[in-house]
Amino acid sequence: ALVQTQWGLTGTMLLMIAHGLTSSALFCLANVNYERTHSRTLLLLQGAQILFPLMSAWWIITSLTNMALPPTINFMGELMIFSTLFNWCPLTIIILGLGATITAGYTLFMLLSTQYGKLPHNLQTPPMQTREHLL
Repeated sequence: ALVQTQWGLTGTMLLMIAHGLTSSALFCLANVNYERTHSRTLLLLQGAQILFPLMSAWWIITSLTNMALPPTINFMGELMIFSTLFNWCPLTIIILGLGATITAGYTLFMLLSTQYGKLPHNLQTPPMQTREHLL
Protein backbone atom coordinates (compact mmCIF):
# COMPACT_ATOMS: atom_id res chain seq x y z
CA ALA A 1 0.00 0.00 0.00
CA LEU A 2 3.04 2.22 -0.49
CA VAL A 3 1.70 3.94 -3.60
CA GLN A 4 -2.00 3.59 -2.69
CA THR A 5 -3.17 2.58 -6.16
CA GLN A 6 -5.89 0.01 -6.76
CA TRP A 7 -3.39 -2.21 -8.59
CA GLY A 8 -0.94 -2.04 -5.67
CA LEU A 9 -3.59 -2.68 -3.02
CA THR A 10 -4.94 -5.68 -4.94
CA GLY A 11 -1.42 -7.06 -5.34
CA THR A 12 -0.76 -6.57 -1.65
CA MET A 13 -3.92 -8.43 -0.70
CA LEU A 14 -3.12 -11.27 -3.11
CA LEU A 15 0.42 -11.57 -1.76
CA MET A 16 -0.78 -11.62 1.86
CA ILE A 17 -3.18 -14.47 1.09
CA ALA A 18 -0.52 -16.30 -0.91
CA HIS A 19 2.03 -15.91 1.88
CA GLY A 20 -0.42 -17.32 4.41
CA LEU A 21 -1.09 -20.38 2.27
CA THR A 22 2.50 -21.00 1.17
CA SER A 23 4.20 -20.49 4.52
CA SER A 24 1.59 -22.68 6.22
CA ALA A 25 2.23 -25.43 3.68
CA LEU A 26 6.01 -25.21 4.17
CA PHE A 27 5.65 -25.38 7.96
CA CYS A 28 3.26 -28.33 7.58
CA LEU A 29 5.81 -30.18 5.42
CA ALA A 30 8.57 -29.40 7.91
CA ASN A 31 6.35 -30.81 10.66
CA VAL A 32 5.85 -34.02 8.66
CA ASN A 33 9.65 -34.32 8.53
CA TYR A 34 9.79 -33.68 12.28
CA GLU A 35 7.22 -36.42 12.96
CA ARG A 36 9.35 -38.86 10.97
CA THR A 37 12.78 -38.06 12.42
CA HIS A 38 11.90 -36.49 15.82
CA SER A 39 14.45 -33.80 15.01
CA ARG A 40 14.11 -30.29 13.63
CA THR A 41 17.09 -30.83 11.35
CA LEU A 42 15.61 -31.00 7.87
CA LEU A 43 18.82 -32.50 6.48
CA LEU A 44 18.08 -35.83 8.20
CA LEU A 45 15.67 -36.65 5.38
CA GLN A 46 18.11 -35.71 2.64
CA GLY A 47 17.31 -37.93 -0.32
CA ALA A 48 13.70 -38.36 0.78
CA GLN A 49 12.38 -38.37 -2.78
CA ILE A 50 13.49 -42.00 -3.00
CA LEU A 51 11.43 -43.07 0.03
CA PHE A 52 8.53 -40.63 -0.25
CA PRO A 53 8.03 -39.53 -3.86
CA LEU A 54 4.59 -38.02 -3.22
CA MET A 55 5.82 -35.97 -0.26
CA SER A 56 8.71 -34.83 -2.43
CA ALA A 57 6.17 -33.70 -5.03
CA TRP A 58 4.42 -31.65 -2.33
CA TRP A 59 7.78 -30.07 -1.43
CA ILE A 60 8.39 -29.20 -5.09
CA ILE A 61 4.92 -27.71 -5.61
CA THR A 62 5.14 -25.65 -2.43
CA SER A 63 8.67 -24.47 -3.23
CA LEU A 64 7.69 -23.42 -6.74
CA THR A 65 4.72 -21.56 -5.30
CA ASN A 66 7.05 -19.85 -2.81
CA MET A 67 9.22 -18.72 -5.74
CA ALA A 68 6.14 -17.15 -7.41
CA LEU A 69 6.11 -19.40 -10.44
CA PRO A 70 3.32 -18.57 -12.90
CA PRO A 71 0.30 -19.03 -12.65
CA THR A 72 0.34 -19.12 -8.84
CA ILE A 73 -1.30 -16.46 -6.70
CA ASN A 74 2.18 -15.46 -5.50
CA PHE A 75 3.17 -14.61 -9.06
CA MET A 76 0.07 -12.52 -9.66
CA GLY A 77 0.53 -10.60 -6.41
CA GLU A 78 4.23 -9.98 -7.01
CA LEU A 79 3.60 -8.91 -10.60
CA MET A 80 1.02 -6.35 -9.48
CA ILE A 81 3.26 -5.00 -6.72
CA PHE A 82 6.37 -4.94 -8.94
CA SER A 83 4.61 -3.04 -11.71
CA THR A 84 3.14 -0.55 -9.23
CA LEU A 85 6.50 0.11 -7.60
CA PHE A 86 8.25 0.31 -10.98
CA ASN A 87 5.78 2.98 -12.10
CA TRP A 88 6.40 4.85 -8.84
CA CYS A 89 10.22 4.67 -9.01
CA PRO A 90 12.07 2.68 -11.69
CA LEU A 91 15.08 2.10 -9.40
CA THR A 92 12.99 -0.14 -7.14
CA ILE A 93 13.21 -2.88 -9.78
CA ILE A 94 16.81 -3.48 -8.68
CA ILE A 95 15.81 -4.07 -5.06
CA LEU A 96 12.80 -6.16 -6.07
CA GLY A 97 14.87 -8.24 -8.48
CA LEU A 98 17.53 -8.83 -5.85
CA GLY A 99 14.92 -9.87 -3.29
CA ALA A 100 13.23 -12.24 -5.73
CA THR A 101 16.60 -13.77 -6.69
CA ILE A 102 17.60 -14.33 -3.06
CA THR A 103 14.20 -15.88 -2.30
CA ALA A 104 14.42 -18.20 -5.30
CA GLY A 105 17.99 -19.17 -4.47
CA TYR A 106 17.22 -19.98 -0.85
CA THR A 107 14.07 -21.89 -1.77
CA LEU A 108 15.96 -24.01 -4.31
CA PHE A 109 18.74 -24.60 -1.76
CA MET A 110 16.18 -25.71 0.82
CA LEU A 111 14.47 -28.01 -1.68
CA LEU A 112 17.70 -29.58 -2.93
CA SER A 113 19.18 -30.03 0.54
CA THR A 114 16.06 -31.64 2.00
CA GLN A 115 14.74 -33.79 -0.83
CA TYR A 116 17.70 -34.68 -3.02
CA GLY A 117 21.06 -36.19 -2.25
CA LYS A 118 22.31 -39.31 -0.56
CA LEU A 119 19.86 -40.94 1.83
CA PRO A 120 21.30 -41.64 5.32
CA HIS A 121 21.81 -45.38 5.91
CA ASN A 122 20.69 -45.36 9.55
CA LEU A 123 17.30 -43.80 8.83
CA GLN A 124 14.29 -45.81 9.98
CA THR A 125 11.03 -44.15 8.93
CA PRO A 126 7.47 -45.46 8.92
CA PRO A 127 5.52 -45.37 5.65
CA MET A 128 3.55 -42.27 4.70
CA GLN A 129 -0.01 -42.05 5.96
CA THR A 130 -3.01 -40.67 4.09
CA ARG A 131 -3.54 -37.93 6.69
CA GLU A 132 -0.10 -36.51 5.88
CA HIS A 133 -1.08 -36.01 2.26
CA LEU A 134 -4.47 -34.57 3.14
CA LEU A 135 -2.93 -31.85 5.32
